[in-house]
Amino acid sequence: AQFNFVPVLDINTNPKNPIIGHRSFGEDKVNVTEHAIALMKGVQGEGVFCTGKHFPGHGDTSTDSHYALPVVNFTKERLDMVELYPYKRMFDEGLVSVMVAHLNVPSIESRENWPTSVSKNVVTDLLQNELGFEGLIFTDALNMKAASKFMKPGDIDLEAFMAGNDILLFPE
Repeated sequence: AQFNFVPVLDINTNPKNPIIGHRSFGEDKVNVTEHAIALMKGVQGEGVFCTGKHFPGHGDTSTDSHYALPVVNFTKERLDMVELYPYKRMFDEGLVSVMVAHLNVPSIESRENWPTSVSKNVVTDLLQNELGFEGLIFTDALNMKAASKFMKPGDIDLEAFMAGNDILLFPE
């Protein structure tokens, strides 16, 4: 099978976002979702699987996760209304896989500096159980500093699998 790590489902609500920026379809959740669905249908219609990213939402960050762990300080209700909106719609439309970001989201994961990519609360409880996603789950690259500076190689890989991820990208 061929996978394309698109579409970006991040809603770019922070103009100081150093990493998502022009990779996003914009600032409006409905517009982002409609464009993402069209892209997914075109790509998957040609036999290539799409991977929605960066779960649970990298649009309102001001830190580049290649270098540090971005904090997303939203309530679960806000995340549900904005950041998770495209995912819920995409799941209904047949999205095959999701990539989980390296983010610090205290409203979902209470452990300090614990990346969403290795959080059972995020990957298993929220993505699979609460949102009902049954597809393939990728971590974002585990060599990115947002993940790698908090845990040793091997430890982070184990945590990623225990969190519920299926495929680890760039394990060290």
